[in-house]
Amino acid sequence: MEGPDGSGKSTQIALLKEYLETEGYDVIITREPGGTVISEAIREVILNKDFTEMSPVTEMLLYASARAQLIAELVGPALEEGKAVISDRFVDSSLVYQGMARGLGVEMVYEVNKQAIGKYMPDVTFLLDLPAEVGISRKKDQKELDRMELESLEFHKKVAQGYRDMAARFPERIKTIDATLPIEEICGIIKGDVRDILSAM
Repeated sequence: MEGPDGSGKSTQIALLKEYLETEGYDVIITREPGGTVISEAIREVILNKDFTEMSPVTEMLLYASARAQLIAELVGPALEEGKAVISDRFVDSSLVYQGMARGLGVEMVYEVNKQAIGKYMPDVTFLLDLPAEVGISRKKDQKELDRMELESLEFHKKVAQGYRDMAARFPERIKTIDATLPIEEICGIIKGDVRDILSAM
């Protein structure tokens, strides 16, 4: 599940988990960065709002490190056991945030992250598309903002557009959904796509 901050990923992940469990799947939910003790420790560094001097390359490598540990310790083993894994963000986030919004380039960020993800790529990525202004407004209403959320509106606009560009690059995998739609309608779209994927397996 991908999308700008405030796009409703957590809500849709919970609803998708519920659906998959009714279909008989053992479901694991992960978040990025995070999901393991080591990855959560890295998350604390990445999102620390006092670390404003962090370079884009450092940021990229920290995200990739957290991802590598998550894959090795949790995601890889779960998939090999036949479990369903729903990830709150994955490699597309790095391609968008560091590759596009930070200007490091999608190709370089992907090359670094290939070492982290190995053979594991999502069967489908749902992009909850939302204007940057709306997303940040939602986050401000929810809680104290972290280092990434505190970035400028211009940065968040680059992120939102970056996701749209990624969806255009990989239309067969990335399904774009208007995140301003009602929660139930978004959930219905996701369930329909997942149902199609499962029936084709």
